[in-house]
Amino acid sequence: MTTRARFELALTRAWTGRGPLACALLPLSWLYAAGHAVHAGLYRSGILRSWRVGLPVVVVGNLYAGGTGKTPLVIELVRALKARGWRPGVISRGYGRRTADVRPVEAGAHASEVGDEPLLIAQAAAVPVVVGADRVAAARVLHSLNPKCDVIVCDDGLQHPRLARDVEIAVLHFRGIGNGWLLPAGPLREPPQRLKSVDAVVLNGEVPPLRIHGQVFTMNAELDEVYSVADPGRRASLSALVEEQQRTGTRVVAAAGIAAPERFFAMLRAAGLTIEEVPLPDHHDFAVSPFFGREYDVALVTEKDAVKCRASAAMKTDGRLCAVSLRTRIEPALVDLIEAKIEPNRQSDERANDGPSPA
Repeated sequence: MTTRARFELALTRAWTGRGPLACALLPLSWLYAAGHAVHAGLYRSGILRSWRVGLPVVVVGNLYAGGTGKTPLVIELVRALKARGWRPGVISRGYGRRTADVRPVEAGAHASEVGDEPLLIAQAAAVPVVVGADRVAAARVLHSLNPKCDVIVCDDGLQHPRLARDVEIAVLHFRGIGNGWLLPAGPLREPPQRLKSVDAVVLNGEVPPLRIHGQVFTMNAELDEVYSVADPGRRASLSALVEEQQRTGTRVVAAAGIAAPERFFAMLRAAGLTIEEVPLPDHHDFAVSPFFGREYDVALVTEKDAVKCRASAAMKTDGRLCAVSLRTRIEPALVDLIEAKIEPNRQSDERANDGPSPA
């Protein structure tokens, strides 16, 4: 395990309770809370403005720092909207990239240029994606490059009120709200009360009991197929790999550079696989193979990590390297809610304008 991975693991463990490390960091959380309150107050008073960008906007975000399942939810929402006749596009900050500009995710792009999650969204959902820390600028570029686009889905951005939005969705996962404290003593980007103001809360799998006001939906993800990273056309069911291992003793190693690698490993074990685990930091670049020096017949990674492995000279030609696809199910009622909120703005927001307008 890398030093960074050990640090992230220690911090994640500290966030589950209010022990010595969390308490030691609490004064910094008070400063964070004060800064957040000032920032929110500037928007409430009108000193800072939110800007509309000419299209309805759906923001999918979270309170818990790190991954909670936002990207799989975005992919499924985009697919569902397309199935209902919408023409969605996606904007994202592009965490983990080495560039800082606003840019579209184009064919042949590398994760180092646009980020691993935007690259996965573009490939999995087949929709236009633009990355940029300035969400308003990213939305404007998306709209200008894709004039037929009629709704924008923002992957993360709950804490970026500069971009006006029509729908806010907060995703909670198995860690819930942790110890309930703000960063860095706890995992929260905003106070738990923020959940009262969103349009929908989506529970990703089993979530600790919480008192949630408003509409609550569920999403469930399960591992589906295993396919070759070098040749994605070579596919098999995960159950087929389980049967092969039971029959022949296939040595399987699994690596995950996601926010909660233990969840990926647990899902593989629950499917019946015996694996050697290689946990990595979120957005790990895979420039060097984490499997070097290990004995294995099959190496497994997440689809998010696979987009980086294809750009790694050390990994893209390894015929033993496979990605595991994720099948995510969402409630149709969630899509109904989104449509009900964005349909009234569909025509009005499509009227041409020369720049962002205040909300």
